Amino acid sequence: MTADATVPLDHVCRYDELTDVLRRLAADHPELLSLESIGRSHEGRDIWLVTATDAATGAHDTKPAMWVDGNIHATELTASVAALALLGHLVDGHGTDPRVTEALATRTFYVVPRVNPDGAELALAEDPRFLRSSTRHWPWTDRWEQPGLHRRDVDGDGRILSMRIPDPTGAWTTHADDARLMVPVPPDGWTDGRPRYRMLTEGEIVDHDGYTVPTPRADQGLDLNRNFPAGWGTKVTGAGDFPGSEPEVAALMRAMTARPNICGANAYHTYGGVLLRPSSSRPDTKLSPDDRWVYGQLGATGTELTGFEVHSTFEDFTWDTTDVMSGAGDDWAYDHLGVFSWTTEFWDPIAAATGERAPLDLWFVSLEPATELAVLRWFDAEHPGGYVDWYPFDHPQLGPVELGGWDSIRTWSNPPDARLATEVAGHPEFAVFQAMSSPRLEIERVEAIPLGDDRWRIVAGIANTGWLPTTVTALAAAENLVRPVLAELEPADGVELVAPSTNRQLLGQLQGRSRARFTARHDGTPNRVRAEWLVSGPAGAEVAVVAAHQRAGRSRRTVVLGG
Repeated sequence: MTADATVPLDHVCRYDELTDVLRRLAADHPELLSLESIGRSHEGRDIWLVTATDAATGAHDTKPAMWVDGNIHATELTASVAALALLGHLVDGHGTDPRVTEALATRTFYVVPRVNPDGAELALAEDPRFLRSSTRHWPWTDRWEQPGLHRRDVDGDGRILSMRIPDPTGAWTTHADDARLMVPVPPDGWTDGRPRYRMLTEGEIVDHDGYTVPTPRADQGLDLNRNFPAGWGTKVTGAGDFPGSEPEVAALMRAMTARPNICGANAYHTYGGVLLRPSSSRPDTKLSPDDRWVYGQLGATGTELTGFEVHSTFEDFTWDTTDVMSGAGDDWAYDHLGVFSWTTEFWDPIAAATGERAPLDLWFVSLEPATELAVLRWFDAEHPGGYVDWYPFDHPQLGPVELGGWDSIRTWSNPPDARLATEVAGHPEFAVFQAMSSPRLEIERVEAIPLGDDRWRIVAGIANTGWLPTTVTALAAAENLVRPVLAELEPADGVELVAPSTNRQLLGQLQGRSRARFTARHDGTPNRVRAEWLVSGPAGAEVAVVAAHQRAGRSRRTVVLGG
């Protein structure tokens, strides 16, 4: 638990409990939090969004914002715990932690703890299913299952393990130092007398022919994190019928585009213990060098706070650069919205067991036997039950097999419950840090200069006092994704505008403090702009100036003529 007892960090909440937690949290902190549904999942569950900001200092949409979502993949349950940890950090820190208090006074946080409630609920069920993401049957909407192995809990013990079948030509054998652990047979086929096996995931075989066991990728169906428009394509596994075809993704995109004050985004996932940044589909040489530099600055603090290293998805986590992981949410946020976005991959069991970070090819190649043995022994000592001893089972299609091995949802996909709070620690601080790096528009001065005959020149000095420019990214500036700063005069009754012909002025974009690193200590004022109006009116009348920017927020100041 956090200090706020309504935020559990010692287990993963089922949907109803998560809903109750969010409702209680919003009810207990109405001055900071509001709860709403941004849409419904395929099975009709609400997708909850929590908006966090200090209402006493302005509405949520008048401040720059940070977006965080989690659990778009069914079994990546740690993500929703991390999102709750952020909410707990904000409510606990308001009024006690100066950084959090300032962040809530000047910024907004939008948090979706569980983008995919259907898939998570199935992963947490007593009879669990392993799905990549959505529970909607796809591509065969009539629920037809392709011939082959479909992953599920065949013996009803609430776990999805592995199956091993004795096979003299199998690709696996037992580890010489621990017969429970399955390791690859070496290239020369020599096992020193140890038995060989064929390995399969636990599941049922549809239309078994008695010999072959196809493994249709469609068993995992839709991948909601391949359904975003950025790089979407029909060759991408699980991409869906068209970009945004799935209700969960469509709801998320609508919610984000309806909140143009978002300046940064982070999608919480598992596993790997890394901070991934765009792009997933193109090399760093195709990204703006300015944006790469900012990612480096933000990421350095992210690593300091969390211990997670920063990697480019394309450069470091792509096995085959001709077959990229496109259609992802972080790419969409960067490519289409022009904000600095991340994918946080929680949990590195290899680092927990050995102190060494997992290899970058961990999603593609099985571990070296020595590494996996170290992880197994760590689980045996620290969290028994993560690896299940092999036991006989009469499989409905295969006959006698053995079930056992890793309980992967509770070992590799997510840490044990006892380690959840430790695993997500530091990440709320990173979210606050990135939020506070956003641009912030402020009217620093307003003057009414008398010109005689009840005429006055209204002069406003407007500044971006944040670190990032008002466009946020260089990509957004190049693609013209962000509207300019708008200054507007609001004269009181009896005050008339003389010049210019409209009370609104477009003032372009403003640099932030980050630009100072490129100016050889000669700042100038690229973060400031001046607006002027000529008005006529009696002394004592009041005039207001409003400065607004869709990302940098809104500021309002008044001046009394002759005051």
